[in-house]
Amino acid sequence: MSKILIIDDEPGIRTVLSDIIKDENHKVVTAGDGFEGLTILKEEVIDLVILDVWLPNMGGIDVLKEIKKEYPDIEVIMISGHANIDIAVKAVKLGAYDFLEKPLSLDKIVNLIKNALKLEELKKENNHLKNSIFMKDRMIGSSEQMQKIWTRIKQSAESDAKILITGENGTGKELIAREIHSQSNRSEGPFVEVNCAAIPDTLIESELFGHEKGAFTSAVARRKGKFELAHRGTLFLDEIADMSLSAQAKVLRAIQELKFERIGSEKSITVDIRLIAATNKNISSEVESGRFREDLFYRLNVVPIHSPSLRERISDIEELIEYFMTRFQTQGNRVSKTISEKGMKLLRAHSWPGNIRELKNFIERINIMTDEEDISEETVKYYLEETRETSNQSDEYSELKLNDAKDKFERQFLIRKLEENSYNISKTAVNLGIYPSNLHGKIKKFGIEIRK
Repeated sequence: MSKILIIDDEPGIRTVLSDIIKDENHKVVTAGDGFEGLTILKEEVIDLVILDVWLPNMGGIDVLKEIKKEYPDIEVIMISGHANIDIAVKAVKLGAYDFLEKPLSLDKIVNLIKNALKLEELKKENNHLKNSIFMKDRMIGSSEQMQKIWTRIKQSAESDAKILITGENGTGKELIAREIHSQSNRSEGPFVEVNCAAIPDTLIESELFGHEKGAFTSAVARRKGKFELAHRGTLFLDEIADMSLSAQAKVLRAIQELKFERIGSEKSITVDIRLIAATNKNISSEVESGRFREDLFYRLNVVPIHSPSLRERISDIEELIEYFMTRFQTQGNRVSKTISEKGMKLLRAHSWPGNIRELKNFIERINIMTDEEDISEETVKYYLEETRETSNQSDEYSELKLNDAKDKFERQFLIRKLEENSYNISKTAVNLGIYPSNLHGKIKKFGIEIRK
């Protein structure tokens, strides 16, 4: 069921059009002038606009310009009782779907509405196909753990129940979320992903809920948030445990009511979304420590899914390797490469701290870097050692936010300096070029134990 906005200053026209549209099983919202119509567009998700050319206060052409500027994906059908060909041509050039003269033909308006909504559906389907093309990876594995995940996906996909996916980095939590979306009744709608760990706390609310022009210094134009963009689809909040407590409170309200306000606006926007969240943290520990809201946890954890580490599903390694070897086969090389049995034994024994993401990168690298058709144990061992060295250098800080990484480095640096100075506070402070009182504050902040 689509929602159609009629903007016309004649009550009789609004009534007639409303009756026609309702008979076609669509929802209708009406406005008597352009300002009222634009206000409705700010507050509600509209699929199609029927707009009169001649309106009081703000002409239909100006309203059309504003709609196409702020909501370019919404189709607009222009209507008029005394327009000329020049106005019709101008309206179409500005992006109107079509132009109708009054008195309106019932059959013509019904067909236009059907065709305009069909065009919008085609646009959504095109975006869906683009997303599918870019999302090349798929879930691979037939282990007992993977069978449990497939069963849980099948059981929950067609409902709108909220899902919380837990698991280490690189285990495929996003792939699980996408699979749930593709098997759901919302599969033709958008799949909108938000990496909560990658967005600064100061911007997370704008990213999720959008903002009005001038809401803050850098808000030079109105912007839709991810909640609004996910309307009639799925919103995937990845690494949700990295979100600040204040943002968690607003997300809780939004998913309870499916309503929110853009920053800088007091008008509520209602959306229809399915929410999936994921985290690489022990969410129960985060709740106990007060870093994650208990009420939000229970709201999200309706259907829990655990994405196992590669260490927990060793039996899937050969299947995954075969998939990645085929995918990353060197372009132009018609001979498929394989990994020797001894090489495969090494890969099965590896701990894979980066999980499937690490395995994928390893197979891509070995495909590019070796000419062997049957890749030997020695070659596998060499590139595993190279991977291990790279991981050791980057893993310690790779998943941390900037402030957390700074704190971790500062704590380690202070401990080293204190050890060098036999835990003498005054001497260490002089060595660091700070006051002893400052050093005492940092020792307390980082919980550093002073050894006598």
